[in-house]
Amino acid sequence: MNNFLSPKEIAEAFDNVSVGKAKNSLVNLIILGILAGAYIAFAGFASQMISYGITNPGLAKFASGAVFPTGLILVVICGAELFTGNNLMIIGLMDKKISLEQLLRNWITVYISNFIGSVIIAYLISCSGLLDSGGQLLGATVIKTAITKASLPFSQALVRGILCNIMVVLAVWMATAAKDIAGKICAIWFPIMLFVMSGFEHSVANMYFIPAGIFAASNAAYLEVGKIDPSSIGVLNAVGLFSNLIPVTIGNILGGAIIIGIAYWYVYRRNS
Repeated sequence: MNNFLSPKEIAEAFDNVSVGKAKNSLVNLIILGILAGAYIAFAGFASQMISYGITNPGLAKFASGAVFPTGLILVVICGAELFTGNNLMIIGLMDKKISLEQLLRNWITVYISNFIGSVIIAYLISCSGLLDSGGQLLGATVIKTAITKASLPFSQALVRGILCNIMVVLAVWMATAAKDIAGKICAIWFPIMLFVMSGFEHSVANMYFIPAGIFAASNAAYLEVGKIDPSSIGVLNAVGLFSNLIPVTIGNILGGAIIIGIAYWYVYRRNS
């Protein structure tokens, strides 16, 4: 007896998953969406905490990549609603098990809720004093990360968003295949590590990284320690935030729903 599902069985399972998500109450979606945003934010903060003092860029990315998968592990195993993972609900739509209205209701509600959860954690971290770590170097790193993301050209953010959510939904896809917790953790860890190390862009993660940078930028000491030009923080505002989130979100949908979701639906479900 296999201890994992075949790709065809995974595609069939997503029909049932899609129906359950589509029928979930609005209140449940909001609560679970806020929790998912918080889980990803915790992972984002920890990934910066472990890497800010590492001078070798490759090692720093590896350290971040080793920690960040914890966010999706918490979402999948503890139960929460993550917009990027829910892009696979497209399979239920293509099989006519859910309607477009139900799909958009889930995506929009979960997306906004993810944003709320991420920003709450970003604000709490900014109030915790933890950004003073390493002689305030962590705070400087948080600001630099946010500036880099908010300054990305639209086309680059879009492509990085596509590449990112290919990996994220594959992590969710494989986690669905696994029938035990250890298998789910392993299935999630490697693809998420890959996207973090590669520098791809995840919309929900950026809901933490950029607001965290906005909050940190109000501390002049972080700018001084990081030798950050005060004029460069002009992108750290609502305009800079959404100039990143819009293309990254579109890219995430293209990568997760269109490239992976529809591809697997076509191969395994179209004749059903």
